[in-house]
Amino acid sequence: MDDTNALPDLSMRGKNCLITGATSGIGKVTAMELAARGANIIIVGRSVEKCESTLAEIEAKTSNANLDYLVADLSDFNSVKNLAKNFTNKYSKLSVLINNAGGIFMRRADTADGIEMTWALNHFGYFWLTGYLIDVLKSTTPSRVINVSSDAHKRATLSGPPNMHDKMPIGYLTYANTKLANLLFSYHLAYNIKSTGVTVNAMHPGIVATDFGSSNGIIGKAIQMNAKVFGVKPEVGARTIIQLASAPELYQVTGKYFVNGRELLSSKTSYDTKLGTKLWQWSVDVSRRHGMDTKRIEFLR
Repeated sequence: MDDTNALPDLSMRGKNCLITGATSGIGKVTAMELAARGANIIIVGRSVEKCESTLAEIEAKTSNANLDYLVADLSDFNSVKNLAKNFTNKYSKLSVLINNAGGIFMRRADTADGIEMTWALNHFGYFWLTGYLIDVLKSTTPSRVINVSSDAHKRATLSGPPNMHDKMPIGYLTYANTKLANLLFSYHLAYNIKSTGVTVNAMHPGIVATDFGSSNGIIGKAIQMNAKVFGVKPEVGARTIIQLASAPELYQVTGKYFVNGRELLSSKTSYDTKLGTKLWQWSVDVSRRHGMDTKRIEFLR
């Protein structure tokens, strides 16, 4: 059928969508696709130059000029705090929050906050940003939180909150533990705010051919080579995120895990409510020590 004259899909028109890690890979594709559907896109990246070039490309390809960016290091508490403050100073509504930025680190590195880098970026980046924006999400209902996890969570060994002062595993195992933490966080939050109109879901994008892991020297090159050989294109990896962000039939679906557009069961450990509660309380305690006003999320125990 010739659809040359078909009307554009503007199903997301006027909805503010905040997307982290959106200057490349599946985050960039997600921003592009949601912009094409009329959404107001706010991307988060670490570089002004990359953010500006990304938005220029999105506008050129979608003719959507309702684009903005905010610069932040999502592994740094004060940077996330400022990001949330800058967002709420400019916007009173948030329909979709996509926590996508993440990484894998093969050598131990701690942030200025004293948190191991993988945990800081992959877990606390999600926890802090969502926590700071929970009120604006509630005021915009129906609204959605989408957390990018990974099938790697099935290889996790997490049995309790990690001790940042002890020697701890690094590399893939810590990455897997943080991806399990993404699910525990998602399910705990979804259950505790299910009556507010805010949905929280997680997803696995698959092995995607991107620059993920590229900062890890020879090992990083091996990760990228594996992704190029066995992975899918970012356009494919982003499909489930886009579905969770925009599908009308999912507006009440919450606390679920999606792979390839389908709702699937995650690992048995990911449904451990006792572990989820311990991880939540630990996250609150760590955040409070760094200066976060946790009153808005303390009741979610």
